[in-house]
Amino acid sequence: MDFWGFFWLMVWGFFFILYLMVLFQIIVDIFRDSTMSGGLKAVWLIALFIIPAITALIYIIVRGKGMNEREMAVHQQSKAAAEDYIRSVATTADPASQIANAKSLLDSGAITQAEFDQLKAKALA
Repeated sequence: MDFWGFFWLMVWGFFFILYLMVLFQIIVDIFRDSTMSGGLKAVWLIALFIIPAITALIYIIVRGKGMNEREMAVHQQSKAAAEDYIRSVATTADPASQIANAKSLLDSGAITQAEFDQLKAKALA
Protein backbone atom coordinates (compact mmCIF):
# COMPACT_ATOMS: atom_id res chain seq x y z
CA MET A 1 0.00 0.00 0.00
CA ASP A 2 1.45 3.36 -0.99
CA PHE A 3 1.22 6.63 0.94
CA TRP A 4 -1.93 7.91 -0.78
CA GLY A 5 -3.72 4.62 -0.33
CA PHE A 6 -2.97 4.74 3.38
CA PHE A 7 -3.95 8.41 3.54
CA TRP A 8 -7.36 7.79 1.97
CA LEU A 9 -7.89 4.77 4.19
CA MET A 10 -7.36 7.01 7.23
CA VAL A 11 -9.68 9.73 5.85
CA TRP A 12 -12.49 7.26 5.13
CA GLY A 13 -11.90 5.55 8.47
CA PHE A 14 -12.21 8.91 10.23
CA PHE A 15 -15.49 9.68 8.49
CA PHE A 16 -16.84 6.21 9.25
CA ILE A 17 -16.05 6.59 12.97
CA LEU A 18 -17.61 10.07 12.89
CA TYR A 19 -20.75 8.66 11.25
CA LEU A 20 -21.01 5.91 13.89
CA MET A 21 -20.70 8.48 16.69
CA VAL A 22 -23.50 10.56 15.18
CA LEU A 23 -25.65 7.46 14.70
CA PHE A 24 -25.20 6.33 18.31
CA GLN A 25 -25.86 9.86 19.58
CA ILE A 26 -29.15 9.90 17.65
CA ILE A 27 -30.16 6.50 19.03
CA VAL A 28 -29.41 7.66 22.59
CA ASP A 29 -31.43 10.84 21.99
CA ILE A 30 -34.38 8.85 20.65
CA PHE A 31 -34.53 6.80 23.85
CA ARG A 32 -33.85 9.84 26.06
CA ASP A 33 -36.74 11.92 24.67
CA SER A 34 -39.71 11.45 26.98
CA THR A 35 -42.03 13.58 24.84
CA MET A 36 -41.83 11.21 21.87
CA SER A 37 -44.27 8.31 21.77
CA GLY A 38 -43.11 4.71 21.56
CA GLY A 39 -44.47 4.31 18.04
CA LEU A 40 -42.60 7.36 16.79
CA LYS A 41 -39.42 6.08 18.43
CA ALA A 42 -39.88 2.78 16.61
CA VAL A 43 -40.40 4.57 13.29
CA TRP A 44 -37.19 6.59 13.74
CA LEU A 45 -35.21 3.47 14.68
CA ILE A 46 -36.54 1.43 11.77
CA ALA A 47 -35.76 4.30 9.41
CA LEU A 48 -32.24 4.51 10.86
CA PHE A 49 -31.67 0.85 10.04
CA ILE A 50 -33.21 0.98 6.55
CA ILE A 51 -31.71 4.22 5.22
CA PRO A 52 -29.32 5.37 7.94
CA ALA A 53 -27.48 8.28 6.32
CA ILE A 54 -30.57 10.12 5.07
CA THR A 55 -32.53 9.44 8.27
CA ALA A 56 -29.64 10.68 10.43
CA LEU A 57 -29.42 13.87 8.38
CA ILE A 58 -33.19 14.44 8.59
CA TYR A 59 -33.21 13.72 12.34
CA ILE A 60 -30.44 16.25 12.99
CA ILE A 61 -32.18 18.90 10.89
CA VAL A 62 -35.65 18.33 12.36
CA ARG A 63 -34.80 17.55 15.99
CA GLY A 64 -31.28 18.96 16.40
CA LYS A 65 -32.23 21.85 18.68
CA GLY A 66 -34.21 19.60 21.03
CA MET A 67 -31.37 17.10 20.92
CA ASN A 68 -28.99 19.76 22.22
CA GLU A 69 -31.44 20.87 24.92
CA ARG A 70 -31.91 17.30 26.17
CA GLU A 71 -28.13 16.79 26.26
CA MET A 72 -27.65 20.00 28.25
CA ALA A 73 -30.42 18.97 30.68
CA VAL A 74 -28.71 15.63 31.32
CA HIS A 75 -25.41 17.40 31.98
CA GLN A 76 -27.08 19.87 34.35
CA GLN A 77 -28.76 17.03 36.29
CA SER A 78 -25.48 15.13 36.49
CA LYS A 79 -23.62 18.22 37.68
CA ALA A 80 -26.28 19.00 40.30
CA ALA A 81 -26.20 15.42 41.59
CA ALA A 82 -22.40 15.49 41.85
CA GLU A 83 -22.47 18.83 43.71
CA ASP A 84 -25.14 17.54 46.12
CA TYR A 85 -23.06 14.45 46.82
CA ILE A 86 -19.93 16.51 47.42
CA ARG A 87 -21.81 18.80 49.80
CA SER A 88 -23.24 15.85 51.73
CA VAL A 89 -19.82 14.22 52.09
CA ALA A 90 -17.82 17.38 52.78
CA THR A 91 -19.87 18.72 55.68
CA THR A 92 -19.29 17.44 59.18
CA ALA A 93 -21.92 16.99 61.82
CA ASP A 94 -21.33 19.90 64.20
CA PRO A 95 -18.72 22.41 65.41
CA ALA A 96 -18.02 20.37 68.55
CA SER A 97 -16.87 17.36 66.52
CA GLN A 98 -14.74 19.60 64.31
CA ILE A 99 -13.05 21.09 67.39
CA ALA A 100 -12.59 17.61 68.89
CA ASN A 101 -10.95 16.39 65.67
CA ALA A 102 -8.68 19.44 65.63
CA LYS A 103 -7.77 18.88 69.31
CA SER A 104 -6.82 15.28 68.61
CA LEU A 105 -4.60 16.50 65.75
CA LEU A 106 -3.02 19.05 68.10
CA ASP A 107 -2.42 16.42 70.78
CA SER A 108 -0.81 14.07 68.26
CA GLY A 109 1.47 16.86 67.03
CA ALA A 110 0.12 16.89 63.49
CA ILE A 111 -0.81 20.58 63.73
CA THR A 112 0.49 23.56 65.68
CA GLN A 113 -1.37 25.64 68.25
CA ALA A 114 -1.86 28.41 65.68
CA GLU A 115 -3.42 25.95 63.21
CA PHE A 116 -5.65 24.59 65.98
CA ASP A 117 -6.82 28.11 66.83
CA GLN A 118 -7.56 28.75 63.16
CA LEU A 119 -9.58 25.50 62.82
CA LYS A 120 -11.42 26.28 66.04
CA ALA A 121 -12.34 29.78 64.82
CA LYS A 122 -13.53 28.35 61.51
CA ALA A 123 -15.69 25.76 63.27
CA LEU A 124 -17.27 28.36 65.49
CA ALA A 125 -17.92 30.78 62.63
